[in-house]
Amino acid sequence: MERVLDLQGKRVTVVGLARSGAAACRLLVSRGARVTGSDHHPAAKIQTDLDDLRRRGVKVELGQHRPGTFLQANLIVVSPGVDSDLPLLQEARSQGVRIWSEVELAFRATEAPFIAVTGTNGKSTTTTLIGLMIERAGKEAVVAGNIGTALSDVVGGLSRRHWVVAEISSFQLEAIETFRPRVALLLNITPDHLDRYADLAAYLQAKARIFLNQQPDDTAVLNADDPLTLDAASRCRARKIFFSRRQSVSEGAFLKEGTLWLRLGGKEEAVCRRDTLEIQGAHNTENALAAIAASGCVGVPSHSMREVLASFPGLEHRLELVAEIAGVRYFNDSKGTNVGATVKSVEGFPAGTVVLIAGGLDKGADFRPLVPLVKERVKTAILIGRAREKLAAMLSGVCPTKAVTSLEEAVQAAAGDAAPGDVVLLSPACASFDMFQDFEERGRIFKAAVRRLTDRGSSEDAGGIR
Repeated sequence: MERVLDLQGKRVTVVGLARSGAAACRLLVSRGARVTGSDHHPAAKIQTDLDDLRRRGVKVELGQHRPGTFLQANLIVVSPGVDSDLPLLQEARSQGVRIWSEVELAFRATEAPFIAVTGTNGKSTTTTLIGLMIERAGKEAVVAGNIGTALSDVVGGLSRRHWVVAEISSFQLEAIETFRPRVALLLNITPDHLDRYADLAAYLQAKARIFLNQQPDDTAVLNADDPLTLDAASRCRARKIFFSRRQSVSEGAFLKEGTLWLRLGGKEEAVCRRDTLEIQGAHNTENALAAIAASGCVGVPSHSMREVLASFPGLEHRLELVAEIAGVRYFNDSKGTNVGATVKSVEGFPAGTVVLIAGGLDKGADFRPLVPLVKERVKTAILIGRAREKLAAMLSGVCPTKAVTSLEEAVQAAAGDAAPGDVVLLSPACASFDMFQDFEERGRIFKAAVRRLTDRGSSEDAGGIR
C-alpha cells in the first residue's frame, strides 16, 4: 500500500514555484489533486516553465499570496525556500490545514526505502558516493533531493527494490510528518542559516528532525567527532552507528593509520588506503567514511566501495581543482557557503600556502572560528562581497588582506600574491546572492577568470585546465 493519502479531487496549494515546488505540482496533478501554485515573485523572476504547469491543469498565482488559496486548501505543500513562519501559513495551520514539505509528499508517493543525508557540509558528495556505491554493487538507486533533482520528479516510477538516496536540507525537514528514512545520516553541525533560524539550537533542532520517525529497526549514521551531531541524535530511537576520522568506533567506519575501515556486525575489514581516494581534503575523508558506513548498512560489499572511491573525482564547486598555472593550483570551493565548510577546506592545505578568496552575503555567522586556521595557513586573504569589511576587521593583524569589488579582480590579485607551490582557494564562507544568482554561477565565474590567466600568456603545467 502506498504511503500517500488519497489526493483525488483534493484542493492542494503549493507555495513556491522553483524546482521542488514545480515538481510537487506535477506529482500532485498526476495523483488527481486540484492544484494551485502560489509564488510571491512575478513571472519574470521565476525560472520554472509556468506554461507547462498550466497545461497540466495547475492554477498559477503570482505576485502575491492570496488568503483563500491557503485557507481553503485541504493540503499545503511548501518549497524549502519558503519561510515556515509566513503569516498565511501560520493562519492556515491554526485552522487545521495540513502543511507538508515537498520531501514529505515525495515520501508518501512511493514504497521505495530512503537513505537520507543531512548536515551542514558534505551532503552532496556523501549522497552521490552512496548512490554510486549502491549502483556499483548491482542494486538500484536514485539520487535526488536538495542535490539537484527534486524528489517529486523521481519517485513516481519507483518500487521497493529501489533505494532513494536523498540529500535533505534543514528547510526541507521543517514540515515533515511521517518521513522515515531507513538510514539517516547527520554528517556535522556548524553555524549556518542563522538569518533564518533564531540561533544554533534552533538550526540543530531542525536538522535532528531527520531522526523524528525512525524506529529501532532503522539506522542512524553519526559523526563521532562532532559533539553537536551526537547531541542532536541523543533521543533517536534507531540503531546508532558512527564514522570518525580521529578514533576507532565500535560500529561503523573509521580512519586508522591511513586506512579506511568498516566494522559492522562483528566483522571488520579494510576498505581502502586514504591516499587512493580520488577526492582531496580532510572533509572528503569524512564524507567517504560516512558513505562507507551507510552503504555497509544496506549490504554494499567493500570492493564496490573501493572502486567508487578510487574513481570518483568529486563534484563541481566543491574543492574542485580548476588549474595549475606556473606552479600554483587553483581550487573552486564555491559551495563553501559557511564558516565550517571553509575551515574544512583550508585545513587540507599546508601552512602558509593558501591565498584565500572569501566573502559574499553574510548569513549571520560568526567568522571567529576562521582566525586560528587563517593565521596558520593563509598568506593573504582576498575579500569580496558585502561581508568583506566584516571579514577584514576580523582578520586584521591575522594575515594580510585585500578588499576588491569583483571576483575577477580577486583572481587577478590572488595570482599576483601566489608563488609556486601555493594554492589559490575560493572558499567564501558566505552565501553568493549579493553578487551572483547562486554558488554555481560564482564558481563558473571563478573558473572563467582562472582560464583568462592562461589566455594572457601564463604558462600552464601538466595539470592543465579542467
